[in-house]
Amino acid sequence: MQSVSARLLADLWRFTPFFRVDARPSFHGTEQFELWESPTGLYFFDPPREGDREFYSSFYSNINMRKHLRAPGKGWRCEFDMAAGWVKPGDKVLDAGCGFASFRAAVPQANYTGLDPNFSEHDPSGVIRVQSLEEHLAEAASAYDVVCAFQVLEHLAAPLQFFQDMVRAAKPGGLVLAGVPHVPSANTRLPNFLLNAPPHHLTWWTKSALAELAQRSGAEPLSIENVPWGRQDALWYWMERCSPIKCRDRHFKADWGWHAATVAGWAGGFLASTLLPTPKTTDEGAGLLLVARRTK
Repeated sequence: MQSVSARLLADLWRFTPFFRVDARPSFHGTEQFELWESPTGLYFFDPPREGDREFYSSFYSNINMRKHLRAPGKGWRCEFDMAAGWVKPGDKVLDAGCGFASFRAAVPQANYTGLDPNFSEHDPSGVIRVQSLEEHLAEAASAYDVVCAFQVLEHLAAPLQFFQDMVRAAKPGGLVLAGVPHVPSANTRLPNFLLNAPPHHLTWWTKSALAELAQRSGAEPLSIENVPWGRQDALWYWMERCSPIKCRDRHFKADWGWHAATVAGWAGGFLASTLLPTPKTTDEGAGLLLVARRTK
């Protein structure tokens, strides 16, 4: 689809006031990324360079995401409400890559366990374990009624392996849920939109790609739905509406007109999201939620 200079992305990460993080160590000397579209509908960056711990430590600190994600009033995602509808009272729920365990508040009827080695130190309740999903499987394979991951797959160099591990953690017949950003969407139409770029987002998803992911992992897709806009996501919706440039076949460009469009999108989007209600539209929404059932 496009070649993207690693230097352009690194400079944008370093000098954009909202982030100011050094992505260069995460790039491991990569000079150029290629954005591809696979026959399944998955968009992916090659090479797939994940953000390291230092990158995310600076990232979350600089944008004050910790406070933003904690409170349901601000960090609540509509996908949480959609996912909670699949959880029955007493279900054992595993939330892989759970962040600050925000989904826990959506399923008070469940026996909740979260996994996130990067955020467990901020969890006074002790429900977040300092384990990777692979490590947790050594003691809890086929143990959960529902296994979920929200906004995790797009950060990983090997999303298929991670989803297969999610399926392994579910009981036979258990549910596996995944929330992801998607394409086309407001996010993918914004010029030089860093949150959709390496080393943060390595993949963009479609319904066909999610269906293929489930089927290759021993799971049957039951539902793949668009997630409506919420207060947390409304900023991206309004940014895209306010940007004078809308991306189609090219998403990143070292051009002052594109940089100006990004600034205009941020400024107009921030004002609109502050003054206007949550968007109620029939467009693509804020993401996709896959619900699949383990078949064996």
